[in-house]
Amino acid sequence: MTARSSIGFRSLTDEIDHDCCVTGTVPDWLSGTLIRNGPGAFEMAGSSVDHWFDGLAMLHAFTFGDGVTYRNRFVRSDAYRSARNGNFESGFATGNTTLRDRLRAFLFEKPYDNANIIAERIGDDYLALTELPRWVAFDPDTLETLGHVQYDGPEPAGNLACAHLKRDPITDELVNFETSFGRNCHYHVHSIPSATDREHICSIPVDEPAYMHSFALTPNYVVLTEFPFVVNPLDFIKPGAQGPFIENFTWKPERGTRFFVIDRRRGAVVAAPRTEAFFGFHHANAYEDDGEIVLDLETVPDATAIEVLYLDNLRDGNFGGLSGRLERFRVDPKSESVERERMYDGTALPTTSPDRWCRKHRYVYAQSPDPQMTTWPEAIAKIDTETHRAVEFADEGSYLGEPIFVPNPDGERTDDGVILTPSLDPETERSSLIVVDGESLAELARAASRTRFRSTSTVDFSPN
Repeated sequence: MTARSSIGFRSLTDEIDHDCCVTGTVPDWLSGTLIRNGPGAFEMAGSSVDHWFDGLAMLHAFTFGDGVTYRNRFVRSDAYRSARNGNFESGFATGNTTLRDRLRAFLFEKPYDNANIIAERIGDDYLALTELPRWVAFDPDTLETLGHVQYDGPEPAGNLACAHLKRDPITDELVNFETSFGRNCHYHVHSIPSATDREHICSIPVDEPAYMHSFALTPNYVVLTEFPFVVNPLDFIKPGAQGPFIENFTWKPERGTRFFVIDRRRGAVVAAPRTEAFFGFHHANAYEDDGEIVLDLETVPDATAIEVLYLDNLRDGNFGGLSGRLERFRVDPKSESVERERMYDGTALPTTSPDRWCRKHRYVYAQSPDPQMTTWPEAIAKIDTETHRAVEFADEGSYLGEPIFVPNPDGERTDDGVILTPSLDPETERSSLIVVDGESLAELARAASRTRFRSTSTVDFSPN
């Protein structure tokens, strides 16, 4: 029998724009637009993809003002146009490639552009991003696609990009890294002043590059958490047909997990300690404390979480392996030591207040599945990193998405604000955006849409 929660993994096809039915009271200070990005359609024109990460990018926007409006649009990428013609291109975990295909992709052709993971504001530009360094610009008001953006300058660049850029809220500086494959492989770390400019921070030579979905940033350091899920670059140039990109990576726990600590000002690796092997997708936040770097991130034992995200598994309700735990790592650059502390079991998509990015935080917000994750998360949690206790919000059997904390601009407490979380009701097949009080986790309001959606990540809450 198809799992009840499979509704969240069916294709969306309609693009709509409408006023939401709002119940409850939205705080007067909450104005602006929440923009989210994620896989929208998994089938089109008779062809389909195999993995959640390969669905066609769709943007969603909730605008708060005189009421709440909802709008969604597909990203009009080359991949989207190809799918409309009945040909889903090979992606993260879908399709086979020949040696000629791989050489063309790495050396000659424009990278794959199904920008379905995140979207980001860079300067005055809004861009949809994937894990390849070809971005798609869009209008934040209409969500219409504006065109491609790809760095083409003198600084080192890579074939693979990290999906989640990091922003220093004090300086508004954006930092990211890319991985280059070849005879000599590197992680290239850079600062991004604008969508078409970058400033080189550091390049790290590596023998077998790892798959890393995010990283950590503090006022003085960039930290790459290199999991032992790695690829031999020569595998990409083996003759004959191969499976999709991610199937070239191998779990090698004997390598352990390594933390590359990079001095942002000096542009140099100052430490690279290792600890036990683990895997993860998302860093919640990082900061500096008495000479140590403190990283809060969500971990899982190994890289089988990627296999769980194949659509057949998700539609059958086989979520085991996705539920993570919030852990704290203390990295001492001087002694090159790592201390590991288990903080909370049963998390997904952890976030913190944007006011606390790169600074010491107390609260982490996350989806709150049961540790065995027998269904998609039906609650979100506010986790107190000092007490390791959590307060939860649930929506009577509905499935809840990534919680985003929006601070009250006049607030004095670090939890003075609201949490915005999407909710999907499997009975009505409709979604809502719920406004939850940041301190008590009581529901304040909800804006009901006439459609369903499940986006993976949030761009930005942009004030009007």
